[in-house]
Amino acid sequence: MGFTLPSADSPAEKVRALMSQKQNIEAEIEANITILKANNCDLKTPLVDPDGFPRADIDIYAVRGARVRIIELRNDLKDVMDAIGRGLEAVYDPSLASSSTNKDDASEALKPFAKVDGVAPGSPAADAGLKREDLVVKFAQLTHKSFTSSSLQPLAEVVTENENSNIAIRVLREGQTVILTLMPRKGWGGRGMLGCHIVPYSST
Repeated sequence: MGFTLPSADSPAEKVRALMSQKQNIEAEIEANITILKANNCDLKTPLVDPDGFPRADIDIYAVRGARVRIIELRNDLKDVMDAIGRGLEAVYDPSLASSSTNKDDASEALKPFAKVDGVAPGSPAADAGLKREDLVVKFAQLTHKSFTSSSLQPLAEVVTENENSNIAIRVLREGQTVILTLMPRKGWGGRGMLGCHIVPYSST
């Protein structure tokens, strides 16, 4: 399916529109998951019996339709999350919203200041798509210039200030720049509000 970027003027309005779009996609995903649950199956449950015949205890047409739609919606959700990440970067740093060229130039000027040393399954960090060995070059408004020592205290402060709010982070992964959207939150089932271990990093 794909999605359409909103035509709102300000970066903040664009992010709000994208967040609404994200919520609608997530609601439709849940509706289709409910169809699968009603048939006691998931995305990988066989729809044929051991003899190769269609299972009589499953609404195969409904299940197939729900599976296809879930895959489509998850692709749409990834695109929307990427757009939200870019939008949040523009909110924190309006200069990034002027052109894609500026964004590329800014990316080249950024240096990694932290490394992801581990990510807990089911954590906010995992939901955001963070992976072990990711190098953090921007965390909300923070860059390597925000740190005067090896302490990551400024990062911890941003996390605390943005509990239950989306923040954009930019990481280097296998030589590629990746923009992610992270929501720090308590009560996800593990320690901290991120569920990942981030350590100082220096390229020198």
